[in-house]
Amino acid sequence: MRFGYDYPFFSPMKVPLRCSLHRWWLLALVGAGPLYAEPTALESVEKAAGEWVKVRAETARLETEWETTRPLLESTVSGLQERAQALEAKRDFLKAKTAKDREELATLEAANKASAAALQSVGAQLKAMNARLFELRASLPPRLSEGLGMAYKSLAAPDLTVSERMQLTMTVLNRCIQFNRSITCEDEILTLGEGKNAQQLEVIYWGLSYGYVLDRPARQVWFGSPGPERWRWEPVPDAFDQVARLVTIYRGKAEPEFVEVPARLRIHSAESAKK
Repeated sequence: MRFGYDYPFFSPMKVPLRCSLHRWWLLALVGAGPLYAEPTALESVEKAAGEWVKVRAETARLETEWETTRPLLESTVSGLQERAQALEAKRDFLKAKTAKDREELATLEAANKASAAALQSVGAQLKAMNARLFELRASLPPRLSEGLGMAYKSLAAPDLTVSERMQLTMTVLNRCIQFNRSITCEDEILTLGEGKNAQQLEVIYWGLSYGYVLDRPARQVWFGSPGPERWRWEPVPDAFDQVARLVTIYRGKAEPEFVEVPARLRIHSAESAKK
């Protein structure tokens, strides 16, 4: 059997082998070509077809996954919508139920703001009153001024609350009112006159208006009254017997009777009262 070539030294069975060798040589020559050769149109089409197959496979997978999960998502959305509607209904119910409470809270908040403003105003007034009380302390009877020492010391603290300041102010005022409504007669240590030592003397106060100091051994009497800057003691000649009789009656050692004692009535004019 011949294939177009007469090679007497080859057997017919060896011809295909020679053709195969030629084919391998052609493939080797093609493969030995440059690596940077441009791809042919067929290779581009094959590459595009491969990409399309990948995209189509991914699209099919996503569509299948969506068809599988869509019922679950739809049921989840429906459940969330029902829950949202239930919560909205509950919100509206609570809003209507607490409307009165919220109105009362708004009223209380407004009242609290008004109370805070009023409390601040009261605090300012108390501070002004305390300043006036400190100015008047020197004009109080010495016994009362000494008895109010702790209250005045507490009032001088700068960090007092309004309630504490109010309580201390009322303590001072009540003690002054109580002292002014009574007659007080006790022994008191006083220093009367320049260059003299302190001594225990009998003192009787007629409220906040005036008082008398009785020195029985020396048979002397002093008349006391509030001055513009301090409480003043002035000697009163020829008044020992009357004041001594007054103190004796007050202590219950003599029968009650009217006793005339020296006093001074001060009339303040309108101009002095303004001052």
